[in-house]
Amino acid sequence: MKNVFGTSHLVSNVTQIHGGAQKVVYRIQCSNGFSCVLYVWDLTKNYFKEEKEIENITEQSFGSDLFELNNMYLTQRGIRTPSLYNLNKERSRYSFDYALVEYVNGHTAEDYFHHSDSTVQDKLFQRLGNMLTNMHANESSTYGKANHRGINSKPCHQLKTENAKRQLFYASQHMDSIQANHSKLLDTLYELESRIEPRSRYGFIHGELGPDHVLVNDKLEPYLIDIEGAGFFDIEHEHSFLDFRFRNFYRFLKNDTLDPNRMLFYRFHHHISLTSGGLKLLHRGYPDQKFAKRLAAHHSQCALNFIEGYAL
Repeated sequence: MKNVFGTSHLVSNVTQIHGGAQKVVYRIQCSNGFSCVLYVWDLTKNYFKEEKEIENITEQSFGSDLFELNNMYLTQRGIRTPSLYNLNKERSRYSFDYALVEYVNGHTAEDYFHHSDSTVQDKLFQRLGNMLTNMHANESSTYGKANHRGINSKPCHQLKTENAKRQLFYASQHMDSIQANHSKLLDTLYELESRIEPRSRYGFIHGELGPDHVLVNDKLEPYLIDIEGAGFFDIEHEHSFLDFRFRNFYRFLKNDTLDPNRMLFYRFHHHISLTSGGLKLLHRGYPDQKFAKRLAAHHSQCALNFIEGYAL
């Protein structure tokens, strides 16, 4: 803190901000009233460490390099995200990268779901909708993360098919309902995939944009956080996630030009992925075990609804 901000910034309190599953986050408060946030990318503290160690570069969503590149990309295009004050990748004293970033004094967008003033809600979610429209309008002829934008060897949705198969295999080992319907779930996956037509333009998406990944300051200005997984991809991947995460407020975020076949395919993928993700958090000691259990139970049922013809 002294090296970055000067000797007047004496640390008075450090508080860990819980909830994240991949990086460790702390709020740092100084005696002069200044606050900032410390991000620590320590793979040993990542609840998905096993997956990250073998992850395809196109699928990466962890690491200071991606954070730095995406922070710059978004900031240059007027998409609000907390400012990066300093990034240390030397690893001379510690075995991990860490950064000091802007502290946005406010709440998450999720806190506004139950706000007493509907006018405030409308204003915030309309602003967020405009921000996402502007972000998704940044297009590329290839998909991928900022650190890997080469020639694509296969359609981007096929990466999600392969991932869904891996997540189904994991979930079927731990949930009787998934194991009993494993072949039907696979058949549904292949059926949904078969309906997708080729595409050669991709929008810039966050990648996992739930209301807990949007911070709101006292001026009702939204900021995107946890941006490591951002990159060029089918924007339906984002919108199918936004649809069930923002619930009734998705009406402010929706896009009428989306491909309905991609929307269904990615929604099914999200349910499978979140089923497996909840189970992995449950098995790997995530502090909020009730949340992990609810996550797996809810999304497994959503996935099973698909094989009954729901939403197809």
